[in-house]
Amino acid sequence: MITNTYMVPHPPLAVHEVGRGEEENISASIRSYEKIAEEIAEIRPDTIIIASPHATMYRDWFIVSAGEKGYGDFSRFRAKKVAFEKEYDTELTAALSSYLEQSGFPGGCEHEGDPELDHGTMVPLYFIDQKYKDYKLVRIGLSGLSLPMHYMLGMAVQKVVNDLNRKAVFIASGDLAHCQKEDGPYGYKPEGPQYDERIMKTMGSAAFRELFDYDPAFLNACMECGHRSFVIMAGALDRRSVKTKVLSHEATFGVGYGFVTFEDNGFDPERNFLEQYEDAEKNRGASDDPYVKLAVKSVNAWVTKRERINAGADVPEELKQKKAGVFVSIHEFGELRGCIGTISAAYGNIAEEIIMNGISACSRDPRFSPVTAEELPYLQINVDVLGDAEVISDRNMLDPKRYGVICSLPDGRRGLLLPDLEGVDTVEEQIDIACRKGGIDPEDDRLILERFEVIRHV
Repeated sequence: MITNTYMVPHPPLAVHEVGRGEEENISASIRSYEKIAEEIAEIRPDTIIIASPHATMYRDWFIVSAGEKGYGDFSRFRAKKVAFEKEYDTELTAALSSYLEQSGFPGGCEHEGDPELDHGTMVPLYFIDQKYKDYKLVRIGLSGLSLPMHYMLGMAVQKVVNDLNRKAVFIASGDLAHCQKEDGPYGYKPEGPQYDERIMKTMGSAAFRELFDYDPAFLNACMECGHRSFVIMAGALDRRSVKTKVLSHEATFGVGYGFVTFEDNGFDPERNFLEQYEDAEKNRGASDDPYVKLAVKSVNAWVTKRERINAGADVPEELKQKKAGVFVSIHEFGELRGCIGTISAAYGNIAEEIIMNGISACSRDPRFSPVTAEELPYLQINVDVLGDAEVISDRNMLDPKRYGVICSLPDGRRGLLLPDLEGVDTVEEQIDIACRKGGIDPEDDRLILERFEVIRHV
C-alpha cells in the first residue's frame, strides 16, 4: 500500500553542488527535505513513485516510466557530477500501463519522449538518497487533460500498488506560484501569493475536494507548476484518511516552495472526492435558453447516435429566420473541451448554424479527441451569436470584454477570438492569440483589425 505521501518542490539550487551556498537562503526547505528523507528511511519502502511536471508531458497522454532504468544528472545546472542511475519497478510500471490500457485510460509506458530523469524527479531523490537507497523508482508525467483525469490516474496507481502488495511512498513534485516578487525570475502578479496561501490551506487540511475548484485561468495566471501533481497524489489517497503535517512554506526567490506530509490512517469512504465533484457537476450545464438547448440536443444526438438533428417545431422563429455567424463552445470540469464556429453565416439560418457547429465542436476540433457519451452529463455548452464585424483603424477601439477581434492579412490568413474570455484581460493578449490562431505576426504592418460584438447564450 501507499503508506505515506509528500508534497514537495524541486528547486535545483536546493542541491548543494548547484546552489553553492545559495541554498542557505531557503534553509526551511532544506530542513523539510531532510525530515522527509529521514522519514522515508524509517519507512523503508519497496518503491518510490514520483509525479513530476518536468517529465515528458503530452496534451492527452500520461507518461509512465519506461525501460529498466532511469539516468540523469544536473549538468544543465553546472553540477554534472551529481548523477543518478535508478532501477525502475518494472513489474509495477507494466501492471499500471496494462491496467490503464484495459480501462481505456490515456496513459502508459508508450510514447515516452525523454527517458532521462528530470530535475523534478532528481531534486527529491538527491535528499532521499542521502538517507535511503534500497528502493525502485516509478516516474509519472502530467498531461493537458482535466484535473479529474489526473485524480483518476492517482486512483489507478493506488489500485495497482495494492494489487501487487507493494510498500510504497508517493511524492508529488511541484513548485507553487512563480510570480511572487518583483525582483524574482518571473516578476510579480497578485495571483502568485494568492495561490500559495490557498493551496497551503487546501493541502494542509487535506481538503482534496477543493483542488478541483481552482479556476484554470487562475492557475495559468499564478504560473504554478505542481497543481496537477498534487491532484494525482490526492487520487492515490482516494477514500483514505490521512494524518497531515505542514512542514514549511517560503518564497524567498519569488517562487513558492511548500512541504506537506500525509500519513495513511485507514479507509474512509467519505473521502471519495472525485465522486463528490462529479455528482456536483452532473447537469450543471442545464439551460432553458433555446439556443443552448438546441446546441445540447445536437451534441447529444451526434455523440450517441451519429445523427444530425433538424430544427423542430419547438425552436423559436428567430432562429429559423435570421442568419449570423455562430460559435458553439463546450467546457468540461471548467476546462475547454471543444469550440468551433463560423465568422459569418455559412448555413440557411441560425438554427442550422448551431446544429452544424455543435457537431463540429464535439467531434472535429483538432485540439481534442471527440466527446464520448460518458462525458455528456458533465458538459457545459454555450452559444455565441456574432454581430457584424467592422474594420477599425486603431487598437484603442478594442475592448477584450466587449468586443471580439478578427485579425487578417491580404493573403487570406485570418484568426478570430471571442470577447470576454477568462484569462484574456488586455487588447495585446487578445490580438496576440487571434494572430497566433491565424498564423499571423501581430507586428505585421499589413495587419487588418476588425471588431464585433456577440450575444452569449449560456
